[in-house]
Amino acid sequence: MKKKTFYLVSLGCAKNSVDSDSMAELLQRDGYTAVENPSRAEILIVNTCGFIQQARQESLDVLTELAAEKKNDQLLIAAGCLTERYREKITESVTGIDGIIGTRRWMDIVDLVHELRSNPQIPRYHLPEAVSIGTDELGVLRVSVQGESAYLKIADGCRRACAFCSIPLIKGPPVSRPIDSIIHEAEDLQENGIMELNLIAQDTTDYGSDLGMKDGLVTLLEKMLPKIPDIPWVRVLYAYPGFVSDALIDLMSANNQLLPYLDIPLQHAHPEMLKRMKRPSDMDWVRRTIEKMRRQIPNLALRTTFITGFPGETEREFQTLLDFIREIEFDHLGVFPYSFEVGTTAEPLGDPISEKEKEKRVEEIMHLQEGISLKRNQRMIGNQLDVLIEGNGDGISVGRSYRDAPEIDGLVIVEDIAEIGEIVPVQITGALTHDLMGKLIEKK
Repeated sequence: MKKKTFYLVSLGCAKNSVDSDSMAELLQRDGYTAVENPSRAEILIVNTCGFIQQARQESLDVLTELAAEKKNDQLLIAAGCLTERYREKITESVTGIDGIIGTRRWMDIVDLVHELRSNPQIPRYHLPEAVSIGTDELGVLRVSVQGESAYLKIADGCRRACAFCSIPLIKGPPVSRPIDSIIHEAEDLQENGIMELNLIAQDTTDYGSDLGMKDGLVTLLEKMLPKIPDIPWVRVLYAYPGFVSDALIDLMSANNQLLPYLDIPLQHAHPEMLKRMKRPSDMDWVRRTIEKMRRQIPNLALRTTFITGFPGETEREFQTLLDFIREIEFDHLGVFPYSFEVGTTAEPLGDPISEKEKEKRVEEIMHLQEGISLKRNQRMIGNQLDVLIEGNGDGISVGRSYRDAPEIDGLVIVEDIAEIGEIVPVQITGALTHDLMGKLIEKK
């Protein structure tokens, strides 16, 4: 083991990955070196996820494994959402944690490490009562780079009152980052050759609301896109129902740099269920907006997420959800069984629907969506798509088209070797349930 080394595990979503990379940058500025083998690291850090029970259990499992293998001269730090939500209680589940830091003060990671190193016998819990995410980012980039793609966090926190969600308890109210800072970071990514920029927040369509801006996301995009002409793909993730404005639709339709892709988590389709979830329940708006977007943006790719098994979900309401999925035919769809969360407004409703029934409904939705995805993929046969190549070998290359966001959607398998990091034209020749196949088109 070498002094001033760290090993960092990032769990959960891309927003967590950004925080992990920011903490890593701060440690490296302080003279620390990242290592890939935990046995060689002086500092072990797990940036946890605390969103649902399955994610919490994974975080506890990783912490437990590292704690069991930890040497006497190693320090283990639990960071992130799970620690922010459950604070000192995490030490009741895992023995051997030396330090704890929450998501709202991730930027204090170096101070915490210094304190632990100065007196390693005393555990330290750095969990000040911060109302919101700290804005003193110490000049680090709020990005996570993965190959030729990058996530850029434009805001954090959330003001929505969704009954099932613990994010406001974990993150606090929304905190939008200054436009100038975001543009500077996008320009930095451009200089480093990034081909795909994914803008993320808990709710990107709420960007700027805390700064007094109306339709702040469009304002940001209109100012940012001309500054980064060499980044060919810019993708917007996590749009909130009811806040996809006409201006955003117009911009997506008119600007080729802004990908015709939208991730809009609807969570359900029955108005009464949505009201109980404390979600937007105007399904007429949803239908009108999707129709408008598909009319103005014919090649639009739509992704959504649903929850099934929320307390009180009747068979009739579940059937409404299935009918809606058949009607809209989303390109990509994710579904989660309801996870009971203490402290949310849904807590008094309990968790009356059995796990077996929840899983049955999840499987039914995914079986339905598999047929829809295959049908929509088959429509792509014969078309030409630009593909960002992310890997190659054995005579084939693998990448993604604009229709596929990193990590969560499908792939394009190309019957030829193409350069990793390049966007190349591909003739689509075949379709699988989630992926496409194609041949490289030689550039003239």
